[in-house]
Amino acid sequence: MSERHREALGHLLYGLNGGGGFVLLTGEIGAGKTTVCRLFLEQIPARCNVAYLFNPKQTVIELLQSICDEFGIAVQRRVEETATVKDFIDPLNRYLLATHAVKQNNVLIIDEAQNLSADVLEQLRLLTNLETNERKLLQIILIGQPELRTMLERPELEQLAQRVIARFHLDALSPAETTQYIAHRLAVAGSKQAAPFSARVIRRIHRRTRGIPRRINLLCDRALLGAYAAGKHAVDARTVDAAALEVFGRALPGNVRWRSIGLGALAVILVLGGIFGDVDALLRSTKKQPVVGAASVQALAATPAAPAASTAPAISAPSMALAPAPVVVNERAPVVVGEAARDLPAAYRQLAQLWQADFSGDASCKALQAKSLYCFTGKGMNELRQLGRPAILTLRDDDDKPYYAVLTGVGASAVTLQIDGVSDTVNLDSLARRWDGEFSTLWRGPEQFRKLIMQGDRGPAVDWVAVRLARVDRSPPPSTDAVYDEPRIRRFQLAQGLSPDGVAGPQTLMRLATAAGSDEPRLDPRVIDPSPARK
Repeated sequence: MSERHREALGHLLYGLNGGGGFVLLTGEIGAGKTTVCRLFLEQIPARCNVAYLFNPKQTVIELLQSICDEFGIAVQRRVEETATVKDFIDPLNRYLLATHAVKQNNVLIIDEAQNLSADVLEQLRLLTNLETNERKLLQIILIGQPELRTMLERPELEQLAQRVIARFHLDALSPAETTQYIAHRLAVAGSKQAAPFSARVIRRIHRRTRGIPRRINLLCDRALLGAYAAGKHAVDARTVDAAALEVFGRALPGNVRWRSIGLGALAVILVLGGIFGDVDALLRSTKKQPVVGAASVQALAATPAAPAASTAPAISAPSMALAPAPVVVNERAPVVVGEAARDLPAAYRQLAQLWQADFSGDASCKALQAKSLYCFTGKGMNELRQLGRPAILTLRDDDDKPYYAVLTGVGASAVTLQIDGVSDTVNLDSLARRWDGEFSTLWRGPEQFRKLIMQGDRGPAVDWVAVRLARVDRSPPPSTDAVYDEPRIRRFQLAQGLSPDGVAGPQTLMRLATAAGSDEPRLDPRVIDPSPARK
């Protein structure tokens, strides 16, 4: 298990002893949620009864019937009458009380929970009302895709959201974890020879799969087969690209910035390459000449596309679909990135302006601390979405050299970036070809903050935390020289999906500032994919 999978399992085990309520585990498709759930089931104590539902597309009555069936509860229905909620709730309540009397716990696990309807979720909330004076009688674990978190943010489900005692979002694997994962899979398969994947190829695999374990499995399996068929002892980049096209069923991501290409010549390339893409992005990039020292966001989104009009003869879709894509891969020109886009301090100055902090000279993290602005480095789009604040992304050109973009907006399938003063919108597929997940952001915190705030600490930093906790809880403001309240921090961390260690570090303080309504720049969520036709 990777570190994040172990942490996800830890949240489920913590929730098992949490005294009832909801535990939430979310993650992308293929991230390993069900695998974590199976490991969780293996570690459940013997005196714990489990009901596992893998088909949540049910009505309220069907759900209650399924729960009773899973727990082995006999339900007596009245003759010639339609079953009601009471027909199931009463025997379920008797069962929960009887098992509680003999010191047994009961856990309900619902997989693919993003498919639950609002009325079923409300009924699940009501099930958590079954309780004694000491504790709730039923622990409910919801496992689902990221949409599940969005569902629970609806106003009509606020009461349910407040009963979530632990939540965790399972991120994709980092590049280093992808390397370890592939090595582990090869070892399990019995490989004793030199690894068939070089470090460069693994980076390419990570970009193509975005670090999702299931996608890594599919791509590596197909790439190994392709290398074997070609009589190669190692998988090269071209084999990975061809495998990605076959496995994922779409055109290969582009690596070029198109420059000064006539539409007639472009049509010929399209016939050879069979590449579909965003017309507008391409036409914009053909009109712009690269300028030394100025990098355009089009370097991200420059994938060949079919022109809307051309002096060349019309090309039918079937003819394009039959053309071999690898032809264009070999003819791609390198991305041109100006030196100004490689200036990290300049990117920090641009980011600091969003915080209304003027740094005409030194924009280092040390200088920013004078304004109570602190730097934070993270990994992954999911963490960025949760933090919800502008950030600097470290991108890579064709030579694997870094350059920098300021992220100002994140939508469902696209982002807004500023590179060297040029702002544009690109889809997540285009971003994934240049970004390995590394980002840096700023946050405004207590004065003279060092690293951590923990039990026993006093001073301005603890006062800062106490004031914002009071705002979140809507309690009276604390007096000065407050005492660090570790239990409240633990509860807040659990509610935010953080590890409930009771220590206030940068992530906890950032979430606390946001939850308390601090005046800070936010990512614009209203970003629309500029190329919805390209999948």
